[in-house]
Amino acid sequence: MGTRKVLAVVAALVLSGCTATPPPPLVPSTPGMTVVPKEKVNEVVVGMDDIKGGYNPHTLAGQSTVTTALAELLLPSTFRVDADGTPRPDLDLLVSAEVTKAEPYTVTYTLRRDASWSDSAPIAAEDFVYLWQRMRAEPGVISPAGYRLIDDIASREGGKVVEVVFSEPYPGWRSLFHHLLPAHLLKDAPGGWTAALADSFPATAGPFAVRSLDQPRGEIVLERNDRFWEQPPALDRLVLRRAGQHDAIEAIDNGDHQVALIRADAIAVKDVEELAKTTPVTTAVVPRPEVVQLLLRPASPRMQDVRVRTAVMNTLDRDALIATGARSGPSENLRADAQVVPPSKRGYVPTIPPEVGDPAQLLTEAGYTRPEGGAWGRDDKPLELTIAAPAGVEPYVAIANQVQRQLSLSGIGARVLTTQPNQLFGQDLSDTAASNEVVDIAVVPLVDTGDSAALLASTFGCRPSPEDGGTPIPANLSGFCDQAVQPVIEQALRGELLLSDALGTIEPVLWQQAVSMPLFQVADLLVVRPEARNVTAGAPFAGPLSDARTWRREDR
Repeated sequence: MGTRKVLAVVAALVLSGCTATPPPPLVPSTPGMTVVPKEKVNEVVVGMDDIKGGYNPHTLAGQSTVTTALAELLLPSTFRVDADGTPRPDLDLLVSAEVTKAEPYTVTYTLRRDASWSDSAPIAAEDFVYLWQRMRAEPGVISPAGYRLIDDIASREGGKVVEVVFSEPYPGWRSLFHHLLPAHLLKDAPGGWTAALADSFPATAGPFAVRSLDQPRGEIVLERNDRFWEQPPALDRLVLRRAGQHDAIEAIDNGDHQVALIRADAIAVKDVEELAKTTPVTTAVVPRPEVVQLLLRPASPRMQDVRVRTAVMNTLDRDALIATGARSGPSENLRADAQVVPPSKRGYVPTIPPEVGDPAQLLTEAGYTRPEGGAWGRDDKPLELTIAAPAGVEPYVAIANQVQRQLSLSGIGARVLTTQPNQLFGQDLSDTAASNEVVDIAVVPLVDTGDSAALLASTFGCRPSPEDGGTPIPANLSGFCDQAVQPVIEQALRGELLLSDALGTIEPVLWQQAVSMPLFQVADLLVVRPEARNVTAGAPFAGPLSDARTWRREDR
């Protein structure tokens, strides 16, 4: 065979091979295999003003919407409130709780054997002891008066039976031991009480657990707690996301958020009203447990004289201060015209009297003079007041600046001091901590944890003396103490006198002494898309997320 014939045969074989054999498939298939789509996570995203820390619900420094939400979801409590504000035993934690002895007054808590922290440590008597000791001794805590009546806490049956012994009868005992903390992790932790829950939760004990807490990104992701011993929540995940008013409402509009919980101003309220015309959202006003107040502190040398305090109070335009803080939002309709009970709470009765006393005359009687066009002063020293507010916390800073402007226009020198909340409440306003600052006026929250008698005693009562030279007990934030009304305060705390009767005696004295100027109760605006089910305003002062365990999401 010639060379040309050989080449022709080879070429034909090659061509026939190329056309007879198909190319291999790009993706090999396996007989019988099907692709299963990833299951969609059942979650609800909640837009909030901020999610920044200090998450300790027992401190004034930690008060915020997100702190209330996280405490309700992650921390155990002996009692929780019903929709009408009545405390009920939390059967997630308790088997029973009752007064078991009248003398000495003793309350016995029996805890569930399976109730435990997320690290498997049992919830036990040591958690009660830790909270009692800290609430008794630390400055800047909320309503400590009830805890200060406790003499001892005894542990039985491995810490699952807790006997709390009081020095006196205390009918408000159901308000205690709310949001217990993990003592086994916190009692020896660096930074102590001040750093407790500063930026995280070392252990939790609720239907949800923390998957991630990212303050810089502004997001907290909570997931169903597999260690929770009771009925699990319907949701797989709950996301708390930082969003300004405009962004939160826009996210509700486009469905990125299903719930918004924001401190709205007039613009936000109007935007929500417009949104409701096109999207079937529901809304509710959610009063928080805090009232914004000005404390005119008798503890300050410049404010010891009641005439000076009264002059300063009468100088201020209260309506303008309320307008500055409420910003024509939901709080505008919650003016606080009483010293103790918040406007949204049962038993609230306005007690504010007519303004009495000309500021100029009162300052003159106190020894101050004001030259024509000048400022008030005494002994060749100008009257200069320091107004303190927690740094970065609204509406407190805005109101402090408004107070400064009003006083300056009236010839009273004033400056605004904003310090970190822990320092303000733990040092600057405490007489048990060293501080270089003397605060004359403080713009701070008045927080009701359920027992208004304890709030009265904690805010305006004289501090008890430490037993046997023990650790000094901090005075109230203003330093006010009136021995003439102290017996009435103590009778109300012990239940020997109805709170309404006690307030009938005490409120006129508090207004006359010009110690506190309450302004308004802080309120959030709740906005809910239709796919988020069972979302309500929640029990009083517990907030909407207290019921997040029952929330469901049903996309149409």
